[in-house]
Amino acid sequence: MRDDPRIQWHVTENEATWVGAAADAIANLLRDGLRDASSKVRLLVSGGSTPRPVYQRLANVDLNWSRVVIGLVDDRDVPADDKGSNARAIREQLLSDRAAAATLQPLREMAQTLDGAIELANQRWCEGTVQPIVAALLGMGDDGHTASLFPGASNLDTALSSNQAYAHIDASGCEVAGTYPQRLSLTPFGLAQATRRVLLIRGTKKRDTLLAALADGPIAAMPIRLAWQASLAPLHVYWCAES
Repeated sequence: MRDDPRIQWHVTENEATWVGAAADAIANLLRDGLRDASSKVRLLVSGGSTPRPVYQRLANVDLNWSRVVIGLVDDRDVPADDKGSNARAIREQLLSDRAAAATLQPLREMAQTLDGAIELANQRWCEGTVQPIVAALLGMGDDGHTASLFPGASNLDTALSSNQAYAHIDASGCEVAGTYPQRLSLTPFGLAQATRRVLLIRGTKKRDTLLAALADGPIAAMPIRLAWQASLAPLHVYWCAES
């Protein structure tokens, strides 16, 4: 990897050391935030299979989880107990063992409409501004999307320019969105308020996608670019070759 002030690479030899390094780093960010904050802190997390072992390791970390609020970077437009819900995945993967004491804030409740869910998510965001966001944990697709900001989404430009933390994404026609084209996603406005942005990726294909995104180009073409354009601070990337 070439030197680039926008990226701070944390490269490990294999998946096991990758999991340990990422989980330790996130735990230290939480500890630092809890030490500095007078009440609660927030951690924003992503779904998907890549971060699952990191969450499972993190769940056993000894810290004051009762003061940690777990928010979501994005979710699908399904009830919070649906098998496709990121909230359900995070509840099962992270909110166990010691981390069971943390508070999870789903983006989509059981009987909400999509518009109602986004309205409540933005209301909660404003009410929780006294809770520092110690980190936003991001993933990235092979197309360069992050959160649910998909290249080609019909209303992507609206979300990218929003002054609200969360927005509706209509990814109809975007193949990588699969069977869940309607999404709720963090916006650049929301991401910019995180103290640190952390990207968890594995495999040479994801590495090459990220390197391609470092070339000049619009955010809409590869939305992962907003991860380092949202702040002067570098994006911390935890990567190993094993996918």
